[in-house]
Amino acid sequence: MTTPSVRPARPSVPAVSRRPGARTQPKARYAGTMPTPEPLRRTRPVMREHLGDVLRLIRRSQGRTLREVSASAEVSLGYLSEIERGQKEASSELLYAICRALGVPLSIVLREVAERIAAYEGVAVPDTVPDNLVASAVVATS
Repeated sequence: MTTPSVRPARPSVPAVSRRPGARTQPKARYAGTMPTPEPLRRTRPVMREHLGDVLRLIRRSQGRTLREVSASAEVSLGYLSEIERGQKEASSELLYAICRALGVPLSIVLREVAERIAAYEGVAVPDTVPDNLVASAVVATS
């Protein structure tokens, strides 16, 4: 006769009703005991971040709020905020509407963004299109 195998008893775990996605343990609070990490340095410029900085600078220099500009440009307040923080890419139509609401030509905003990226790259933005680029543009359109 064989002896039936006996499984070890599982520890009993009380049933806990939790909402979906709730934490199983409380969030740790460090209260300044952990050093604050330095911001990550990007290896290349991100155009949406420069664009957002320029738009925010213009808006603040005019003393206007996000709410005023979002209403005038007919874009949601949250979306405009994300554009200014460099978290969202704005379409060309939306950029035009924001610039129109700010009373600034889109070309001026884009030029400022180009100058910031050029400074990052260590090059100067020319006032005119260089001859070698004009020649290649003519060939490309032919």
